[in-house]
Amino acid sequence: MMQGNNENDRILIVDDSTQNVQLLEAYLSAAGYEVISAYDGNEAIEKLNDGPLPDLIILDVMMPGLNGYQVCEHIKSCNDSNRIPVMLLTALQEIDDKVKGFEAGADEFLSKPVEKMELLIRVKALLRTKHLNEDLESARDVIYTLALAIEANDPYTRGHSERVAQYGASVAEHMDLTAGQQDVIRNAGILHDIGKIGISETILQKPGPLNEKELIAVQDHPAIGEKICKPLRSANLLLTIIRHHQERFDGDGYPDHLTGDEIPIEARIISVADAYDAMTSPRPYRPPMSQRQAFDTLRREAGKQWDPDVVRAFLEIVEDERHGLSGQI
Repeated sequence: MMQGNNENDRILIVDDSTQNVQLLEAYLSAAGYEVISAYDGNEAIEKLNDGPLPDLIILDVMMPGLNGYQVCEHIKSCNDSNRIPVMLLTALQEIDDKVKGFEAGADEFLSKPVEKMELLIRVKALLRTKHLNEDLESARDVIYTLALAIEANDPYTRGHSERVAQYGASVAEHMDLTAGQQDVIRNAGILHDIGKIGISETILQKPGPLNEKELIAVQDHPAIGEKICKPLRSANLLLTIIRHHQERFDGDGYPDHLTGDEIPIEARIISVADAYDAMTSPRPYRPPMSQRQAFDTLRREAGKQWDPDVVRAFLEIVEDERHGLSGQI
């Protein structure tokens, strides 16, 4: 007999038919799952609000009052429940019905009448994916905590990554990048310097100029950061930003000497945000620049070190802030 993926997995069944609920309960309980039930959409929402939250929801589409699409939309719109996988159960066969379900946020469809083995296979697959995502989220939390803890121990960099994350997200919004890109940029801002964990503190806090060997060591930090962050969910784009945030628009950066549009726009944004915050913060080898000095440097190096469009957007945000139009930076 097929056993549950996790003996503690809880499944909420929502169906106005007592017979259907009893049938699904029998199949799932026999497979080792803990099952709870609700007989309409409002009762389902009440059970979600009262907790504990289930690991999976099987939701009938055709119900009186709130139908399955409406309940699914509610589940996916709430921060507490939006990551719970939802399987819609329906006798409807039209493609438009499935499209409507996926638009509501459904993760899977199962057709009535329910076939036991198909139900158990699909339930197990959804739960496996959920647990994998939870593991990856845990890895993200550990890495984020590590990044901020490392930075907090250095009075010269304390708060740097959080400011870079905010600057970067604000520039991305100003440049009309998607909400998804803004979110990735915000995450990359937190993590862009995590590779410095692999660099000696003696080098990072050296009060004078670095020698050639020390400079090479520092230039390894984007590649080290890329390796550290590989377990993250948003790995592909996030890793690209971390690896390339020290590239220069003219190709003289590192580690891959990319030029212009070869550098992902997200990395070009983090590069400007990172540079501005570094210039206006104290370092062991120099006092902080004034805001005017930092602006002059950004303008002078636009098209050389930094993307001129990103520099322009950054400066426009600052001007907006000066005139009370934005509180982002």
